[in-house]
Amino acid sequence: MIHMEQVNYSYQKTPVLNQVTLHESEPIISAIWGRNGAGKTTLMSLLAGHNRPDSGTVQIMGQDPYNNLAAQEHLCYIQENHPLGKNWTVSDMVQMGQYFHPQWDQDLAERLIDVFELPGKKKIIKFSKGMKTAAQIILGLASNAKITILDEPTNGLDAEKRKFFYNALLESYEDNPRLILISSHHIEEIQPLCESLIVLQDGEVLLNQPMEEMREKGVLLTGRIDDINQVTADVKVIESSQMGSTLKVMIDEPYSKMWKDIAHAQGLSIEKATLQDYLVNRTRNQEGVKP
Repeated sequence: MIHMEQVNYSYQKTPVLNQVTLHESEPIISAIWGRNGAGKTTLMSLLAGHNRPDSGTVQIMGQDPYNNLAAQEHLCYIQENHPLGKNWTVSDMVQMGQYFHPQWDQDLAERLIDVFELPGKKKIIKFSKGMKTAAQIILGLASNAKITILDEPTNGLDAEKRKFFYNALLESYEDNPRLILISSHHIEEIQPLCESLIVLQDGEVLLNQPMEEMREKGVLLTGRIDDINQVTADVKVIESSQMGSTLKVMIDEPYSKMWKDIAHAQGLSIEKATLQDYLVNRTRNQEGVKP
């Protein structure tokens, strides 16, 4: 469905993506995570055909998406601040969605307009941030595009509306399985919906693994300094903090029975790190942290 092979891209001679290779051949909901400037938006814009790579191959459904109307029929890329006509109403947006997306789901669009309580005749430019985000969500989900890319789709939504979006996303995916890529900083909220996680760091794909495996990453150990140093001598420590004679570390290991047994034998406290904390520490500058 998507194929990126050794893709390089620079902006004003500054490298943004470096030797990115990414393949996905089956319908799946996948999260994209990375710090600001990691290359997430650039990666999505290349997949959507908005830009052309300096080198390497980008294909969606076997076609180069750049300047390719046939490929665009398979695509819907909703940007964080998606450009919509300044005089458009929600009704106008729906009409344009029907025109550009052959698989458009009008019933879903109308139901989501009601769920998000969007006025049909008010200009979108006068909407609140949350209402604009809801309009963009409707355009993305109702498109039924085989490749649906959503960049920060919950920005501006309150907790209730985010829950509406997550339910609608799953319902839409179950009715029409397709490849849905979601870039979001709310990784703890979206991870239950996603089957895989792509992590970008400094323009490269650092991780691309099943979400089930990623959820188990990151072990927190607390105890006496000597005991902690002993059990972590041969593993990667990605966070460390000391208070008096007590040391707390996060190690880049799966939360497993083995580590529970080790902690119990050494009298250490053990916890599972949150996915968000694990990713933040996994992608931070490790200078000063014990290797």
